[in-house]
Amino acid sequence: MRALVIHAGVTFLVVIDPVGLAPIFASLMAGRSPEERRASALTGILVAAAVLYVFAFIGEQLLTALGVTLAAFRIAGGVLLFLVAIDMVLARQSGLRSTTSSEDEEAQKRHDVAVFPLAVPLIAGPGAIASVMLLMEEAEGSWLARGVVLGLLAAILLIGYVCLLIAGRIVGLLGVTGTNVVGRVLGIVLAALAVQFIIDGVLAAMTGSA
Repeated sequence: MRALVIHAGVTFLVVIDPVGLAPIFASLMAGRSPEERRASALTGILVAAAVLYVFAFIGEQLLTALGVTLAAFRIAGGVLLFLVAIDMVLARQSGLRSTTSSEDEEAQKRHDVAVFPLAVPLIAGPGAIASVMLLMEEAEGSWLARGVVLGLLAAILLIGYVCLLIAGRIVGLLGVTGTNVVGRVLGIVLAALAVQFIIDGVLAAMTGSA
């Protein structure tokens, strides 16, 4: 159980990256009132939570309906998380954990950015969705373990909400360089976790256990 707590906690912290969300949120909400920022932060977190919890509960059934084995999803999820880790280590924006230029342009035209792009894809992006499904599969057979995974997800989302509320302070304290340094360190950790997901998937496929 302790290993699962550490694994899930670190994975959610790295993939959702609450500190890294701060400068993006500050940019999206430039010129908005404090009330609008708080409302957008709360809405974004709640919508992202809804998306992630839906995939947490029905993700396995969705894979079964599509004819995808859990071993295959472990491998695919690991590859996806590894690509996210590369983005973090190189401090680049590819669309996996950020918005594309066309999405940025659309977001600037919207009055409310809470659902898009804040909730999806900045918080509940492909990496976060893959992570929650993989971790719920890892905790299969134990409701306590699943409860721990869901509780840790809620805790990281709460941390994310706090970071959004104090985004201006975080940007002022860390700056762009500081934020990138934090992201690079977390990216190295995520790369190792991603490789482990791939190894587990390959072993499961070879032994026919999933």
